[in-house]
Amino acid sequence: MTSQVRGAQLARLLGQWHALPGRRRSPDYAALAGAVRGLLADGRLPLGVRLPAERDLAEALRISRTTVTAAYRELRDSGHLASRRGAGSWTMLPGTHRVASNGLWIPLDDRDMLDLGVAALAAPPELLPAARAAAEDLPRYLGGAGYHPIGIIELREAVAQAYVDRGLPTSPDQIMVTNGTQHALDLVLRLALAPGGSVLVESPSYPNALAALSARRARITTHGLAADISGWDADLLLGSLRQVRPRVAYLIPDFQNPTGHLMPAELRERLVATAHAVGTDLVIDESFVDLSLDDTVMPPPTASFDRHSRVVSIGGMSKPFWGGLRIGWIRASAPQVQRLAAARVGVDMASPVLDQLVAVHLMAAAPAIAAARRSQLTAQRDALLGALATRLPEWRITVPRGGVTLWAELDGPISSALARAAEEVGVRLAPGPRFGLDGTLERFLRLPFTLPSADLVEAVGRIAAVRYDLDRAGAPRWHEPSVIA
Repeated sequence: MTSQVRGAQLARLLGQWHALPGRRRSPDYAALAGAVRGLLADGRLPLGVRLPAERDLAEALRISRTTVTAAYRELRDSGHLASRRGAGSWTMLPGTHRVASNGLWIPLDDRDMLDLGVAALAAPPELLPAARAAAEDLPRYLGGAGYHPIGIIELREAVAQAYVDRGLPTSPDQIMVTNGTQHALDLVLRLALAPGGSVLVESPSYPNALAALSARRARITTHGLAADISGWDADLLLGSLRQVRPRVAYLIPDFQNPTGHLMPAELRERLVATAHAVGTDLVIDESFVDLSLDDTVMPPPTASFDRHSRVVSIGGMSKPFWGGLRIGWIRASAPQVQRLAAARVGVDMASPVLDQLVAVHLMAAAPAIAAARRSQLTAQRDALLGALATRLPEWRITVPRGGVTLWAELDGPISSALARAAEEVGVRLAPGPRFGLDGTLERFLRLPFTLPSADLVEAVGRIAAVRYDLDRAGAPRWHEPSVIA
């Protein structure tokens, strides 16, 4: 059954849809069609959803039905809308588009695009030697069926040792290998969260985690993070846990995505104690834990304060190594790992053996790879900060001590409009609302520093130019509803 968005719901998503670049040069129907395409592009409006009837949307937006009719016609002409008499109109994608790795719908001919929507690095040079070594190791597994529901022992030992090196005693029986960190989160939610269960998350947070929670029909409560380096307000965070008593809390304490905040050790200890007291399971995302910058001293893992199996840690190869290697893991108690393996049967049987062997060899080279990554990311971060200070000095940015992203506070609630304008000049952005709920965070923008420094400087120059064009377009004009006789 096709889902449907009502007129009032779409109106909230559209927000100030008039405030688009070149508003004075575009008729209302074109601006409305462009705003709907923008919602599709950044994933806030799904594909295959039925749009409201023309009269319903016209009443919600307080514009004429003729304007909505013309906007729908333009969306059909561009391949973003399909209509059938008596059945309505539903969103779709033109044949010249595809899904990008960040989940956004993009044109196929985008090779010259500077993509700041993806916060991930290219593969390290050590990947090819690791792949060759893995292929040489593969024959000893070929005599079996190839199914290892919790992962091959070599990789589980390597992941467990990485936790031991961080000061957290861990056995291979406490590790389950998954097909990436997102898969790990999905499995944990299947086990820990019933449909409709309550969840506490940070705001902003990782968009794909929010999507996974929405798929579970979770009742989400948010804890707002400060824009400065302080990040979490301890009293508010722990107070929310005590008041809401969520079944699960999903948190990113190690260089939080997108803000880059690092949770102090004292708060981690209080967080675990409070979670135990109120009966909340903590899902701790450690995707960026290996990417500290500026010689930052890392706090102990959150799970090191756990005495009651309340903390489940998830991580993977995507951020420190390569996103194309779909290997992640879960660290939990041994009984929890066994229950997760049983739950996995309804999703898949096991992770690919060859990919796991590649991961084993990469983890053996992890110290050298991490050192090179830190040097590369520090240089690219500083280049991005310098370009922003020169071209967009009004933006407020807290320098992160690790991770791969800046969280910029803009000089106005223009994030979505700026992202649409930047797309026209060859820069792809992930606007602030992608990292929150219900269209909030329009004053913010995530800027990863994973591209080469020259590309980052060029991207900032293009962003600054279209930011200036937004001002030149003048204040948005609001029209009285047209009367059609």
